[in-house]
Amino acid sequence: MVKKSFLAVIILWSFGIWAADKVQPLDVKLGLWEVTTTNTMSGMPPIPAEALAQMTPEQRARMEESMKATMSGRPKTTTRKECITKEKLNKDDLFGEERKECTRTVLSTSSSKVEMKMQCQEEKMKTEGTFRMEAVGSEQVKGSMKMVATGGGRAMNIDMDFNARYLGPVCGDTK
Repeated sequence: MVKKSFLAVIILWSFGIWAADKVQPLDVKLGLWEVTTTNTMSGMPPIPAEALAQMTPEQRARMEESMKATMSGRPKTTTRKECITKEKLNKDDLFGEERKECTRTVLSTSSSKVEMKMQCQEEKMKTEGTFRMEAVGSEQVKGSMKMVATGGGRAMNIDMDFNARYLGPVCGDTK
């Protein structure tokens, strides 16, 4: 299942997530940014048949109802603040630790635009999709992600659009 933290982290500014192609950092101002993200998820997450078999019929029904509400295809928008530092822009492991089960292919990279394809194969789930990000100027970044997670006869679609705007050079307590 795709973790919420994965979706939150994916909108950060630089990519060196896996030891593959290098991504050129975007030419944006350092400091405090406001990031507005709209996520839309549909379908049912790939849950291994073994996990479903261990649930009582009541547990399974409750879980499936909860997932239907979450994966309704209705957009959910969140806004948060992020401190962008030179280290974050240049760090090769910004998404966290290297994940040997994932690969990426950088389709294009420049100081104003990044486009890549990503694939992960974890146990009985496969996730693949594209990520695009563009610095509209040094004070605005927009982007999108389209992913599909499949496994166990189920598929979940994850679409995310984001817009980030520069607020100022001082981050305060925001990390």
